[in-house]
Amino acid sequence: MPLLALAIHVSAQTTQVTIANGVLEGITEANGVRSFKGIPFAQPPVGDLRWKAPQPVTNWSGIRKADQFGPRAMQLPVFGDMGFRSNGMSEDCLYLNVWTPAKTGNEKLPVLVYFFGGGFIAGDGSEPRYDGESMAKRGIVSVTVNYRLGVFGFMAHPELTKESGYRASGNYGLLDQTAGLKWVQQNIAAFGGDPARVTIAGESAGSISVSAQMASPLSKNLFAGAIGESGSVLNLQPLSSLPSAEDNGKKFGEEQGAASLADLRKMPADQLLAACATNPFRFFGGIMDGYFFPKDPVEIFAKGEQAHVPLLAGTNSEEMTGMILFDAGGPTVENFKKFVEDFYGNRAPAALKVYAPKSDKEVLTVATEFASDLFLTYSTWKWIDMQTRTGGKPVYRYLYSRPRPAMTAEMNNATPGLAGGVVKNDDASAPKPPPATGAVHSAEIEYALGNLPSNKVYAWTADDYKVSETMQSYFENFIKTGDPNGSGLPQWSPVAKSGDVHFMQIDVNTRQQKSMHEDRYRFLDDPANATKYSLMDRLQGKN
Repeated sequence: MPLLALAIHVSAQTTQVTIANGVLEGITEANGVRSFKGIPFAQPPVGDLRWKAPQPVTNWSGIRKADQFGPRAMQLPVFGDMGFRSNGMSEDCLYLNVWTPAKTGNEKLPVLVYFFGGGFIAGDGSEPRYDGESMAKRGIVSVTVNYRLGVFGFMAHPELTKESGYRASGNYGLLDQTAGLKWVQQNIAAFGGDPARVTIAGESAGSISVSAQMASPLSKNLFAGAIGESGSVLNLQPLSSLPSAEDNGKKFGEEQGAASLADLRKMPADQLLAACATNPFRFFGGIMDGYFFPKDPVEIFAKGEQAHVPLLAGTNSEEMTGMILFDAGGPTVENFKKFVEDFYGNRAPAALKVYAPKSDKEVLTVATEFASDLFLTYSTWKWIDMQTRTGGKPVYRYLYSRPRPAMTAEMNNATPGLAGGVVKNDDASAPKPPPATGAVHSAEIEYALGNLPSNKVYAWTADDYKVSETMQSYFENFIKTGDPNGSGLPQWSPVAKSGDVHFMQIDVNTRQQKSMHEDRYRFLDDPANATKYSLMDRLQGKN
């Protein structure tokens, strides 16, 4: 046999596993990791199953190939810079992927189930930054789960509520995730995983999803640990009520000339997607539906009714640039004060006590912290705070502050993108952020999951690999034991209920720090300081 053919044969051999629905044939890589891609965990949500809770998979006979990713969920190129390895885009999108180091089904290895980010309107489990092979090489069975997005995943409608059987509608994307977790409980042992040692994790919308799964009685007993990277469902703005969401869905149908739910279900998926192009965030996120969320998630956490599992969660140092707060006048103390006064009205003096730039030189730093807090940092803090108070298990908080390095020379015609990839200079489909001074939103993903080599955009340095080794080791230890600490790592203390709050600052010089800004989070947490509109609403002129 020619040497090249032999190398190909050795590097990717077929492998089979039997699950509840039939036999799967995946691939074994040269490093021993077995991968099974495009595994259906629910029936295709098409036709009459569009806008219904996920239904059980139909068994198959014979051997089903599991060597390529399934289609990604319907989505617009909102971010413009996500890289997919999926088999196209389709409503038929409910597939998951498994990477396992186990040779048999008897090894009972810890399991990581990862939910992708993308604002609940974009993203996919096939993105290279979420690849599970690196974690699998560390002895963890890794899973990525797809879920429905946008209008397909979160539209409510009075007729949908009536037909549901549980008197609710919407939240289909979250119900898809729950179905994926149930699939893991039923089948992961066949891949050498332990269903009693499942940790769920995610970034951005995926992190919000993790907190949502912790809150829901439908899923809170399906995992033993949780990791959240930037965001939670415990946000400054409450979830939409079911009646409000139903009205939104009914209005959407009327705008499309659909007189009934049946007419909406007959519309081609591409037509529905195109109808959302002018406002892709219209059906953003969860709904207080009385079913997945039987009550407000804040109340669920306050009463200790959420999953009582260890939590590791945190944010990045530049989740949102402060430049978005300034007009043509630029970042000055005066302009910052004007924005805060406009945003908070008569509560502005209190806000300016905790967000108090002393000079124009430091105003951009404070503005960035303010914008980041309003965007995702506060909601993550709230989740950590409430789980510490009522969750009954250790909570570990981090701040990720390693800026990405310079882009490679080959990328000189592009700028970094909001979702972690790049935006070509001639690509107007995605916003181009100003140069970052800290760790931007989503920057930590490749570091945490050990996937720096798959991202060819940045000129990674030895320091970047050092940071990745540290962060991935923390994640590995937490997934295996519920505690991130381990040999050779800086000691990480759980958050104390006493108010003396520490966090792990993850950077080249990773170290534990005392929180200096609890007063800011307490200000935002005070109902007296609530605003009707979010930061993004304010910036879009909706108030």
